[in-house]
This record gives sequence, C-alpha cells and structure tokens, in this order.
Amino acid sequence: MHFSSDQQPEPGGDDKQKKAGAPVMDTIQQYGQPQAPAPQETSNIYCMTIIGQVEGHLVLPPQNKTTKYEHLIPQLVAAEQNPKIEGILIVLNTVGGDVEAGLAIAEMISSLSKPVVTLVLGGGHSIGVPIAVAGDMSFIAESATMTIHPIRLSGLIIGVPQTFEYLEKMQERVIRFVTSHSKVSDEKFRELMFKTGELTRDIGTTVIGPESVEYGLIDAVGGLGEALKELNARIEARRLPAPEVVN
Repeated sequence: MHFSSDQQPEPGGDDKQKKAGAPVMDTIQQYGQPQAPAPQETSNIYCMTIIGQVEGHLVLPPQNKTTKYEHLIPQLVAAEQNPKIEGILIVLNTVGGDVEAGLAIAEMISSLSKPVVTLVLGGGHSIGVPIAVAGDMSFIAESATMTIHPIRLSGLIIGVPQTFEYLEKMQERVIRFVTSHSKVSDEKFRELMFKTGELTRDIGTTVIGPESVEYGLIDAVGGLGEALKELNARIEARRLPAPEVVN
C-alpha cells in the first residue's frame, strides 16, 4: 500500500484501533455479549443472553457452552442501578443446568424494579423454565421447546432418607416459583413434570411454543419484534406520572 506525503498513516494507528476494540471483544468472549450501555449511549434497553448450560458452583468441562451465574448477577445489579437503562430483555436458549444457580438468576430477574421481558428461542429447558417465567411478560418462538422434568442429583449420593427429603424440597422450590410467576396451575405443572412414556430416557414432558402458552407457562407466542414492542410499551407506561388521588 502506498501513501502520499500528506496522507502518512498515524504511527501506531492500527494498534490503537485494536486496543480500543479489545474491551468489547473481551466481554463478548467472556460473557457472550457486549458491556451494559454506558451513560452516553442511546439504547435504553439492556439485552442479556442465557445460552448453553447454566454453570453454578462447579466449573463445567471446557467443551461445554456455558453461562456462568457469577457473570449474570453483577450485570443485573448494574442494569438495575444504571438510570439510563429503562428495560431489560432476557433471551434464552438453554438446556438447563445448576438448580440453585438457575433459581438465583430467576429470583434476581423477578425482583428487578424495571420492566423485564423474557424471550425463549430454541429451547428453555429444565431450570431454564423458572428463568423464562421470571419476567413481567414472557414470549416463546413458535418452534422453541421447553422440557419439564424432575430435578436430579449428581456426584456422591448418600442413600439415606435425608437425601430424598432434600431432593423433594429442592423440587418444591422450583414448582413454587414457576406456579407463582406464571398462569400454570400446580396440578398441571406436576402432571407435566412427572409424566411417563414421552421422554425416552427421562420422566417429564417436552412442550412446544404454542403448547406452553396453552398450559399457561408462557404468556404469548412471539419473536424479537413482539418482545421489544411489549418492553417498549411497558417502559412508556412506567414513564407516565402516577394518577392523582382525589378525595
């Protein structure tokens, strides 16, 4: 490449561009998404993705695609504190994972004061179900699926009654959260969870997008456009002043 005398390249110009783009690339590699919008940026919606397997207290093998809960929780705190962010979009395509980590993420999402819309793309399986229903409004793609099954224990298991009592208590936590944050009844959710004969190597049910809406798990079938439209509507409603109370 040739440059004229008045168009010499700036010394170290390429290095400066690489360094400027490095933080963004680092966060994409580490978190699967760019950083939360800075105050000077125009976007008022923060998009958080939960993909692969939800990684909890144990580090999974490197070949597993994971979402680490210790990455998500600080981002949710930052989004809640950032006055520039007015709404949060949670996009899920997860196979499930650590039960306690998934419930921690779901509890954080449900306790946010800002409008939250969740969108299930591809799959929202296992512990992804509580996360999917944790927002103010939930959408699912027409071709997406959700697998509902009992929780399991991995690693060393002591064959005593206390182990099974602990397992039952953990399961009750999941059932209570899902039924309290969606329209599905306790009886229906338990029926889907303990159904036999559908999954070849497991107990449970796989429901497709429209079925999840029919059962009351998810609010509506839709994609990104519908999710953003609903989130923007909730942001606008939140901006309106509270009605005056007249005696």
